[in-house]
Amino acid sequence: MGARANDRVTDAAAERPRAAVIFNPTKRGVNELRVAVERAEDVQGFAPSLWIETAADDPGKGMALEALEAGVDLVIAAGGDGTVRSVAATLRGSGVRLGIVPLGTGNLFARNLGIPVNDPFDAVVLALSGVDRAVDVLVAEATRPDGSDETHVSLVMSGVGIDATMISTTNAELKRRVGWLAYVDAGLRAIPVSKPFRVVHRLDGGHAHRSRVASVLIANLGYLPGNLELIPDAELDDGHLDVVRLQPRNLLGWLLIWRKVAWENRVLAKSALGRQLIDLTGGNRRREVVYSRGRSVELTIEGEAQEFEIDGEVFGVVTAVRFSVDPAALIVRVAR
Repeated sequence: MGARANDRVTDAAAERPRAAVIFNPTKRGVNELRVAVERAEDVQGFAPSLWIETAADDPGKGMALEALEAGVDLVIAAGGDGTVRSVAATLRGSGVRLGIVPLGTGNLFARNLGIPVNDPFDAVVLALSGVDRAVDVLVAEATRPDGSDETHVSLVMSGVGIDATMISTTNAELKRRVGWLAYVDAGLRAIPVSKPFRVVHRLDGGHAHRSRVASVLIANLGYLPGNLELIPDAELDDGHLDVVRLQPRNLLGWLLIWRKVAWENRVLAKSALGRQLIDLTGGNRRREVVYSRGRSVELTIEGEAQEFEIDGEVFGVVTAVRFSVDPAALIVRVAR
């Protein structure tokens, strides 16, 4: 009788779903994360999770492959946007669901999905019990000055130009203390010394267009920290990527860009009266911020190679980048 009871317990445990938790051991809150996962497992009927640490030379790709080989039902990425992006690169197209527990600075992907960024337990419960949402993944093929090519994925936003310079010069200690506000400090230092460059861009294999820009951003979503709305119409699951060209001519141009993302897009564009005010003040005719949308875009930089970033992580300099969208390639756990 005792043996049969033990067999039933073992069978029941084997039938429970199991998650793998991929975590960055350098992030604060790891001990709290373990407690939160154990509590949520009991509540949601999950078997004990498989715990896998990221490494300095691998923020998640290899760990996600280990999780897939273990046959887990869910992979939880616990870390910042870099950890989430690396895990997603492996899970892309696999059909295995991704849960997110934000432990980073910006946590832009999590914020845009409505995932709690200040409560690890709530984020873990959401990962175990939320609903599935299929979202797009952007694929970036970058060309280096030596002619070599690299392929990366992006979930949030990538950029060539001043945004990458800003990220590369962000003070690490300040970022640790004040979070995403450290980027504001870096931006204020980068703008006065920034130099515009010329880029040729081709959307969906169409005609080539040449622009003089401070930055070109390729986005999967539109919201930024600080209540900023860079791209009002961007959606994570629309099967398209959004391209933003920043073209300020002077300091006034940068102030107009700030007005656009902090006031016009966020507030005025939400109402008919606000949209009329934008039109009356020339907002629809200005060219400091230019939007376009498609399924792919090719960027070729004329002159000196420019710095390149993906989801807030610097990736060196490039001479060309081609982006394409992989629609509904990643399944993420979100709120019901």
